[in-house]
Amino acid sequence: MARGRVELSPGEWAVLGVVSEQPTHGFAVAQLLADTGELGQVWSVQRPMVYEALKKLLALGLLREQGTERTGVGPARTIVAATPRGRRALRGWLVAPVDHVRDVRSMLLLKLALLARAGGDPLPLLGAQEARLRPQLESLTRVRDRAEGFDRVLAEWRLESSRATQRFLQRVAANHARQHRDEPSIHVP
Repeated sequence: MARGRVELSPGEWAVLGVVSEQPTHGFAVAQLLADTGELGQVWSVQRPMVYEALKKLLALGLLREQGTERTGVGPARTIVAATPRGRRALRGWLVAPVDHVRDVRSMLLLKLALLARAGGDPLPLLGAQEARLRPQLESLTRVRDRAEGFDRVLAEWRLESSRATQRFLQRVAANHARQHRDEPSIHVP
């Protein structure tokens, strides 16, 4: 792990992202990240894994306990909040593009969903993502042009998938810019 850089799994980033919105408890986080939850449609995390992620994030100093909340049923719920270090780590992760086209469906969409929930501006991430994938697209074109047989079929598939991803990034950025043309820019909290 690089100095100051936090290494988390996608599920742990999702939990940190939800808790960074406002102090909450594990049950509420688990509901959002369940298969049927608002964020679960992009990246789902099973309830036991949510609680494991909370433990890890607390141990890393990215979250802190903020008290308890009594419920009518069951034990009191521990309320957790993001620490300044946790917020900084999340901000850095949210603006970092993913490395591969295959990660756009999961990781990039998770980042975009968390940014949208926080009122953040996705344009820097979308631009960085397009720039990150551009050299891969150029390389795939060269590979496809040299390939034969099934290797050419596979290269064509990868190239077309990459082109579709680039179009997706451009369209999302254009739609966001059009919808927010007259609004002041909002940055990640």
